[in-house]
Amino acid sequence: MSFDPTYNPYSLVGKTILITGASSGIGRATAIECSKLGATCVLTGRNEERLQEAMSQLAGEGHQYIIADLATQEGIDELADKAPVLNGVINNAGRGYTKPIAFIKKDDLDLIFDTNTFAPILVIKSLLKKKKIAKGASLVFTSSVASNTTSLGNSVYGASKAALTAYMRYCARELAEKQIRANTVHPGMVETKLIHGHSISEEDLQADMQKYPLKRYGQPEEIAHMMIYLLSDASAWVTGQSFFIDGGLTLL
Repeated sequence: MSFDPTYNPYSLVGKTILITGASSGIGRATAIECSKLGATCVLTGRNEERLQEAMSQLAGEGHQYIIADLATQEGIDELADKAPVLNGVINNAGRGYTKPIAFIKKDDLDLIFDTNTFAPILVIKSLLKKKKIAKGASLVFTSSVASNTTSLGNSVYGASKAALTAYMRYCARELAEKQIRANTVHPGMVETKLIHGHSISEEDLQADMQKYPLKRYGQPEEIAHMMIYLLSDASAWVTGQSFFIDGGLTLL
């Protein structure tokens, strides 16, 4: 058999993919990488200017964006109404949060769980009810290493991601009869604008990197490539699984 340079089991040609939280960071990188592999991308987020900027970086044509606040039922309904039929959904929108356990309030729980847990659950429900998820589609949820490792002050965030991971497994079980798959991706710390220039100094970031066996943080594109595997036909027999992309952090 001769070498076929066109062979690509990770191709997304012919697939329409929705990416939530697509205006920055991992979401934007994933949209860009998906478009390079032939996907038609539907981007959603709250900031139109940043969505337009992300759209300008996509390869190919036919992409669209939908402005929606997924922290509200109205925003979720609007997204489900406007979305085309989808072959893949990347539930990436999320919010970080740190607070010591003794100071947690109900408002803190509402803020983080509404965004990190309840919104993805309700987005999938609304898309299913409106028959916007095609048979054989792939659902990918951005969880975190915080779902099963600990760090000081991160309990609310970690709990929200652990709950999302549990939901993914039920999702995979219930939707299997429609050949719809569901999996989670669990990044460690990723190099984005959010981690630089804020309360954590560059010296502290460099020290934290030394906790990782590979001695660096991940790049958004490295997370995107795992998501692409899960969206592609290369993972057609993969469902209900959690994939840790963390430079070896959870080995420790």
